[in-house]
Parts: sequence; structure tokens; C-alpha cells
Amino acid sequence: MRTPEPFESLDPEDWDEMRELAHRMVDDVLCYFQTVRERPAWQPIPADVAERLTAAAPQEPSGAPAVYDEFRRDILPFTMNTSHPRFWAWYMGSGTVLGAFADLLAATLNPNLGGGNHVAPLVESQVIAWIREMVGFPAEASGLLTSGASMANFTALTVARNTACGYDVRRAGVRAAPGALTAYASSAIHSCHQKAIETLGLGSDGLRLVPVQADCTLVLDALARQVAADREAGRVPFCVIATAGTINTGAIDDMNGIADFCAREGLWFHVDGAIGAVAILADNVRDQLAGMARADSIALDLHKWMHSPFEAGCVVIRDASAHRDSFALVPEYLQREEDGRGMASGSLWFSDYGLQLTRQFRALKVWMSIKEHGLPRFGRMIARNVEQARYLGQLVEQADPLELVAPIGLDIVCFRSNPGGQDEEALNRLNQALLVELQGSGIAAPSYTTLNGKCCLRVAISNHRSRFEDFDALVEAVLRIGSQLA
Repeated sequence: MRTPEPFESLDPEDWDEMRELAHRMVDDVLCYFQTVRERPAWQPIPADVAERLTAAAPQEPSGAPAVYDEFRRDILPFTMNTSHPRFWAWYMGSGTVLGAFADLLAATLNPNLGGGNHVAPLVESQVIAWIREMVGFPAEASGLLTSGASMANFTALTVARNTACGYDVRRAGVRAAPGALTAYASSAIHSCHQKAIETLGLGSDGLRLVPVQADCTLVLDALARQVAADREAGRVPFCVIATAGTINTGAIDDMNGIADFCAREGLWFHVDGAIGAVAILADNVRDQLAGMARADSIALDLHKWMHSPFEAGCVVIRDASAHRDSFALVPEYLQREEDGRGMASGSLWFSDYGLQLTRQFRALKVWMSIKEHGLPRFGRMIARNVEQARYLGQLVEQADPLELVAPIGLDIVCFRSNPGGQDEEALNRLNQALLVELQGSGIAAPSYTTLNGKCCLRVAISNHRSRFEDFDALVEAVLRIGSQLA
């Protein structure tokens, strides 16, 4: 028998001390959300904080209370404050209290959602079923929760590519295709699609960017001409990507028009709904998404307008067999027990539907949020954000020297200061400086983009804490700072 030795683990040495700290953390989390309006929308990182965050890895323990104190001092105040009601920068949800605690619970359980006979895959399966029904897909369609829409789009495009090839592309690769496989999207498409097409071995030339109209939606006639020209040149068109809410302006492509075209041409119809797919819940948007349910696949972000903490994306795919055939691989160490007994039994293995074997329990926060609020409440929050975008647009149009730079799509407003008497280069410098000063003030945190050579403020309103008066404050600050810089 081995001589007993002092046992060392990573559990707390003093459970009472940890319990006291945990209660303090819970109180701080609640205070963080409750007082979010009292903090700046953003603030820069002080030099001493940045320096401390370059220190070498510790060799000696500090103890949990000391580590938490460092967190409160160096990390908590200087994050991207997405929960703030005037955070309108990159398109992000603003989080919920229960969602934050759900992540704690998920981390506590710490299951692997690759598969296995345990309850967590059932939770993810139920969430996928809710999303599938929400977007109008049939019950037999499949789905997967992902890190975000970039991975959701990649997953869908992989299935589209494999289906279009008409042979075992997993064995033979794309080199065996009869011609260069080609996908199509508007020039307003998100950059993740180019990354996906390149990663799928099709090269950046495998993504054709089709011109857009004045409202930033895809021109169907131009799409038809490009597909015909590519076929004539020996290429193999396989997919059209429609966008439900473009990243710069929130524009929604003609879903029915693209669906009809794909049906005639035998092309996979994919919808990038990272921004706008969940707006199907909103009464003032639903009609714009008519035809989305006809897609072969849809990518969504649940950490945007569903306000789940990062990360939470989703893909739904009409042809479940094609989805599984694109990813399933069962090595000897993942063999399933056929008799239904044991931890490795069951047919629900999400590793068969995507790249990851190790997958976090991201479904829990989505499940708890939908359970807490119900889908109609999310629809009302979305509808209000859309109304707020229109309200901000009216404020801009009424305020000299402000001007809209693009039509308002969904909930994104792009505008700039134009006091007159300056060329475009000078106006771009003015608005870049204006944005930096506005962010530094802590009053509000929009981002900026460039549209048709014009640098402008981009206000993406996906925040359930934003009030109409917040947009009055934004315009007032922009006018004040702009006059100081002009």
C-alpha cells in the first residue's frame, strides 16, 4: 500500500472563503447590469493597466480573492462595454442577466457537446428545433449551434459545396470537380464568406461579388448575367448567398427573387441571416424576410438580437442527410453503443454535423433566455430597435450639418457631419476625428465605416437597453463635437 501523502488539487483550500467570494461576485454582476448607464460607453486602457497585462506568467499562487481584485481593477472597467445602452458599435447584442449566470452554470457542469448519452445534447437539440420553427424550416431539417455566424456560414457553405460536386468530395477533393466551383453574393456581403470560400479550397475567385442597388441590395439581373457568363466560361456555379441585413447598412436582399432564381438554375440558396434572420419575430420587419424560409440553409447569430452572451451562432440546413454526410466521421474511440446503454450510446452526436468534437454547452444560455422571456418579447425588442433607427434617421435629417450617407436598412444608420466648404478627403478626416472624440467622451460608442468613399459614423442599434432619448443625446454630442472640430 502506498504511503498517504498530502493531496493537492485545484479545489479551494477554504470553501467558506470561496463561498464568500462567490456571493461577492454575484452581487457585483447584478450591480454591473443595474448601474450600466452610470458608466462610460467606452474608455481607453490606461498605460499602467496595459503594462501589468504584459507580465510573465506567475509561478506562485495568489489566491482567488486577490485574483478577483485584480480583475475588478484591471479588466472590468476597460472591456468593450456591450451592455451599455449607448453601445452601438459593431453589431453585438447587449447581454442579459440570466444569460450571464447561464454561462456560469454551463461552465460548472462543463459537458462536452460533441455527443454522448447525457442531457446537454437534448437541450441543444431543443434550441435548434425552436430556431428551425422560428425561421420556417421543416421538422426534419438539421442544425448546429456554432461560435457565431462566421462558423455557421462556413458550415452551410461546406454542405453546399459537397452537394454541388455530385461526387465524394471528401475523398477526391475539389480538384476532381468538372470546373471551378463558384458562389455568388452581393458586394455588400460580410467578409467571412471570402474566408470560407478560400478555406474550402475554391480560391477568392470562387466568390463572385454582384453589384448592389441604391438601397444596397443585390441586383438580380446582374446575378443572372454573371452566372450565365461563368457557365459559358466553364465554371460551375453552385450557390447564391443572400443577406438578411448587410453589415454596413442592414439591407435585406430580395429573398423570393433569389429563391426563384436558384430554383430555376439548380443552385443552393443560402441566407446569411447573422443580423436580420431573427427579425422574423418583429412585426415591422417580418414582411421583408418573405422567402427566407425557402432557403436550403440559414446562418444566424443568437449573440446579436437574441442577446445571448458570446459565443452563440446557429446554422439550420434543410437536407439533414447532406449536412451529416459532409462532416460525420466515427473513429474507433467514438464508436457508439447500439443497445442504448452507456455514456456513448445514442444517435445525437453533434460532432457529426460540424468541425468540432469538443463543443461547449452554449445552448444552455439560449435555452434559459428563451424560457425566461419567450420569443415574442425578443420580437418586441427588435421592433423597437428598428423604430429607433428610423427615429435617429429623422433626427439626422433635421439637424444641419448632419447628413445620411445610406438608406436606413433594419436598424443601422450611417451618417456624417458635413459643415460645407470641404472636399471629401477633409470631410473624411473630420468624421474620423469626430468619432474618436465621441468614443473618448464616453457618451456613446458607435463605429465607423466607409461607403462610396465617404467615411461616416455607423450606429448599429441592437441594444435592448437603448431608449429614444439616448439618440437625442447622441445627435447633441455629435453636433457639439463636430462644431468644435470644424
